Amino acid sequence: MNPILRLENISLTYHSLSAETEAVKNLSLTVYEGEFAAIIGPSGCGKSTLLSIIAGLLPPTGGEIFIGGKKLNGKPEKLGYMLQKDELFPWRTIEKNVFLPLEIKKILNEENKKYCVSLLEKYGLKEFSSRKPSELSGGMRQRAALIRTLAAKPEVLLLDEPFSALDYQTRLNVCDDVYKIIRKENKTAILVTHDISEAVSVADRVFVLSKRPASVREEKILPFSKEITPLKRRKTPDFGKIFEQLWRSLNDENQ
Repeated sequence: MNPILRLENISLTYHSLSAETEAVKNLSLTVYEGEFAAIIGPSGCGKSTLLSIIAGLLPPTGGEIFIGGKKLNGKPEKLGYMLQKDELFPWRTIEKNVFLPLEIKKILNEENKKYCVSLLEKYGLKEFSSRKPSELSGGMRQRAALIRTLAAKPEVLLLDEPFSALDYQTRLNVCDDVYKIIRKENKTAILVTHDISEAVSVADRVFVLSKRPASVREEKILPFSKEITPLKRRKTPDFGKIFEQLWRSLNDENQ
């Protein structure tokens, strides 16, 4: 597999009038093309901060980021960011919400419109394309949010706890839906989550971060086939064993 994202000795220090706070320190990791990676760590360790650095929203104070082998300068173009809430505009239809990234990037042409419509059709939202977000269930809204993220054809998807606002049962089903879409579209994805079981259910590889300042404490390759969906993974004997190993690693870190 080819590396698509590489972080080399990334550091971030917040400065105030009274003190300096290290949020990330000498963090290095590599994510490969087509891989689904998950990042877990103690509460407040800087998981979402790390995604913001990758997305170009927070400039690191040290280290370098490479995407597709090229050093990142500024905000990466081929990157999509999916947040904790769907953030669909309530006054726009689902179709127009999906078109939004194309409008912002000024690439709302017929070819890209057709691509978005094909995604809506492919993933069961075509008949709801003229509806407002309030008319859809929470799971359907998250599916629409993912399609919006895919609209500009990003190479890497950043998922910042995208299921945390949903109830448990919906969360399991939506996680399954999102996983299937990402796999079918052959996208590289990086999921940040506080839920170990969620990480084990979707990831090819899990990065465990240390307490702040964050660095990679452990890296675990998971044995599951990409064809095994999150719900099916949860029923396998390996699921509980891996969960226990990662829980113990986090628990040891918190001692």
